[in-house]
Amino acid sequence: MNAPVASAAERLFAHFLTLERQARAAADSDSLAYCLVNDGQGLFGFRHAALLIGGRVRALTGVSQVEPHAPFVAFVERACGQLLKQQRLAEPGVVELHHLDAAALAEAQALSAVEVYWLPLRERGGAPFGGLWLAREQPWSGAEQALLEQLGDSYAHAWLALQPARRWRGRWPRKRLLAAVLGALLVLLIPVRQSVLAPAEVVPLGGQVVAAPLDGVISEFLVEPNAPVKPGDLLLRFDATSLRAQADVAERTLAVAEAEHRGSAQRAFADAESGARLDLLAARVEQKRAERDYARDLLARSEVRAEREGIAVFADAERWRGKPVRTGERLMVIADPQQGKVRIELAVGDAIELQPAAPVAVFLDSDPLHRHPARLARAAYEAQLTDGGHLAYRLDARFDDAVPRIGLRGTAKLYGERVPLALYLLRRPLAALRQAVGL
Repeated sequence: MNAPVASAAERLFAHFLTLERQARAAADSDSLAYCLVNDGQGLFGFRHAALLIGGRVRALTGVSQVEPHAPFVAFVERACGQLLKQQRLAEPGVVELHHLDAAALAEAQALSAVEVYWLPLRERGGAPFGGLWLAREQPWSGAEQALLEQLGDSYAHAWLALQPARRWRGRWPRKRLLAAVLGALLVLLIPVRQSVLAPAEVVPLGGQVVAAPLDGVISEFLVEPNAPVKPGDLLLRFDATSLRAQADVAERTLAVAEAEHRGSAQRAFADAESGARLDLLAARVEQKRAERDYARDLLARSEVRAEREGIAVFADAERWRGKPVRTGERLMVIADPQQGKVRIELAVGDAIELQPAAPVAVFLDSDPLHRHPARLARAAYEAQLTDGGHLAYRLDARFDDAVPRIGLRGTAKLYGERVPLALYLLRRPLAALRQAVGL
C-alpha cells in the first residue's frame, strides 16, 4: 500500500511546529537570535528580518555579525523609534510605512521591502521588550498573521527562558522599597571625618643648611649620607687648583708692589718725583694685599667643615663629585637625628579644609602597618610645582612620638572636618562634574 500523501496544511503545520521546537532548543541567546531571523524564511518567504531588543538590532537575516553603523541597521532602529513614539508597535500587525517621516520613508523604499510585519516579543506582564521586523514584497495573509502571532509567543518564551527578567523587582513591596531608599539616604547623612592621602617624607627639623661657599667643582666628599659629624669635621673639598694659583699670583703681585713702594721711599729723599708717588704706591700695596687676602679666603673656603653636631643629610656623594656648583647652592643639611618633621605634598585636586593642629597619620613605606601619629604644623597657602611636575600644597607636621629615621618616605593621611557620608564619597565626582560643566 502507498503511504498517504501529506496535504499542504499538514506540511505547513509541521513546519510551524519545527520552528517552535528549534527556538526552544536554542542553547544560548545568540543561537536563538540567529534562529528567529533565519529559520522562518522558508515558511513565510520574507526577504529580510531584523530582531530588535531594547531598540537595538540584535540579529539580521543572512548576517553573522551585525554592523551597528550599517545603513539598513540604522534605518530599522530609526523607523522603530518613530513608530514606538506613535504607539504603533504595541500590537502585532502590518506596518504602515506612510507614518514615517520623509527621510525614513525614502530609506524604507530604498533599503527594505514594502510589506512589513511587526511581531512584538512580550514579557510575562505583557510589555514588549523587543520584536521582529519582517519585510517582503507580497502582502501578509490573515493565516500567516495568525501563525506569526502564535510563533511570537513561543519566541518570547524561549528568549525569556535564556535571559530571565530580574526576579527582585516583584519581590520587594513598594513600602519596603521606599523604606530601603529612606534608610540609604539616612546612611548617606551620617557624619564622617573627611580625609585624604598624600605622599610624605621625614625631613630634618631646624637643621643647618650647608651651601656652596664659592663657584667651583667639588673634588671629593668626605662624609657618607646620614653619617654623624662633629663641629670642625671636614665635609667636602672643592678643586683648589685655580684657587692656589690665584693665591700664589696675588702673593707675588703684593711682593712686587711692596718692593716698588720701598724703592720709591728710599729715593724720595733725593728725588721729589719719587716722593710724590709714595701715596699712589702705598694705595697699590693695600689693593694687592686685599686681593691676596681674598684669594687666601677663597682657598680656605675650598674646604667645607661642619659647624654643629648632627648627621649629614643628603642623597648621594657620587652625585656631587665632579659637578660644578654655584655659590649658595644647597649641598646637604646637618641635622639632629632626634629632631624631625614630616613634609607632605598635597595635590591640588585632593585639597580639603584643614584646621590648625589637624591630626595626621603617617605610614612609612618601610613599615606600612605601623601608624605614626602627628599634628599639622604649617600649611602653604599657595601651590607650587613638585619634583614630579605636579601642583601641590606643601604641608609640615610634627610627630607626637619618636621621630623615624630622616629620609624615609611614605603616605600621610590628613583628617579634616566631619562631613556627611554622601559628600565624603562624592567629593571627587562632584568636583570633576563642576569642572566639566563650569559651575
